[in-house]
Amino acid sequence: MRRPSKVSARLQSIVDPRLEKPLLHLHAAINVDSFWNAVQDVMEAALPTCFIGLTLQHSPIFPGIAKSTEKLSGSFFPIAPIEKYFKAHPHRNVVFIGDFYSDKRHFRRSSFYRDCMMPINGQCAIGLFFWDFRRLLAAIIVVCSVQQGELSRCEMRLVRHLHLQFQTALGRLRLLERERAERVAFEQFMRRVPLPTALLRWNLRLVYRNQAAAEFCAGWHRGFSGLRFIKLKAPLPPEILDRCRVLKNRWKQLTSLGLAPAKFRDETVRHPTRRDLRATISLKQISSAAVARPHFLIEFESLHGSPATGYQTSGAPLSHLVRLTSREQNLARLVCDGRSNQEIADESGLSLETVKKHLHSIFSKLEVPSRGRLMALMR
Repeated sequence: MRRPSKVSARLQSIVDPRLEKPLLHLHAAINVDSFWNAVQDVMEAALPTCFIGLTLQHSPIFPGIAKSTEKLSGSFFPIAPIEKYFKAHPHRNVVFIGDFYSDKRHFRRSSFYRDCMMPINGQCAIGLFFWDFRRLLAAIIVVCSVQQGELSRCEMRLVRHLHLQFQTALGRLRLLERERAERVAFEQFMRRVPLPTALLRWNLRLVYRNQAAAEFCAGWHRGFSGLRFIKLKAPLPPEILDRCRVLKNRWKQLTSLGLAPAKFRDETVRHPTRRDLRATISLKQISSAAVARPHFLIEFESLHGSPATGYQTSGAPLSHLVRLTSREQNLARLVCDGRSNQEIADESGLSLETVKKHLHSIFSKLEVPSRGRLMALMR
């Protein structure tokens, strides 16, 4: 009978059925709290411990976020000894906490031993450290009880394996948070952009549309008269959805023939009665994501533009308008129409004092001293 190799024996010692479900939760973490809960579950399944600590956002090494399974009087993260140790031994991943001190006597006199290990009857402590080049991203501190004793070689092998799992999960969490922050910033920017824009998934469900697009859809259905100061949630026009379905069928036909539908011409949809209103549909697909199907980018526009809508394709002072909120954009257009403060208040349903406050904000954001300079800037 063939004896198992050293590699397979090592894998068998690492892979434990008890770890499968906690590791799945670990790699499904979407924020710091879910990651912290998963770390506790993984370590509890691997090495039942008295204490687990997690630190994040070190600047440059002091933790901005610290979580632990026990409430301690002091900090469980020995900042000064760790900083001194990593200057001599940079980028170590798995380190016994005792190695940060010159000898056992200094270790037992340390605040970490006094505040963290003694209250929970700890025997040994180990730190898992995670780096981004030279910057410390996170640390997981694990304290084993006296009953457990020192970690064996097999347990240390398991800890190093889990370090890779935590590293992967942290990297994924960083990407998720970065994408989330970029998406939030982009959405906040798009809310202030006066160009009406919407994005649809392949199943024609709405992913996102800015405020200008919501107003344009309402105006497409009901007309733009009196619409400026009314909040409406109108659906996408049926003419646009029908054209998206046509594009879907065309894309499916090309892919069924083995052709690469990389270049699709933009489709234009006009309003059935108002020919100055139109929408341009673009089929967007990331070439590197062969599994994902395209999205539909829809851009609305009014070919003539008017004070009622304010949407036009040329001559719009977009670089200035994006600095203003939707309400401020509307009031700025009324100023450019030559309306007085009282006329603006009457038309918009605001008090005269509120109009003055909005105009002061507009002048401040656009750095103009007067209505005349505002009108010149918006031409």
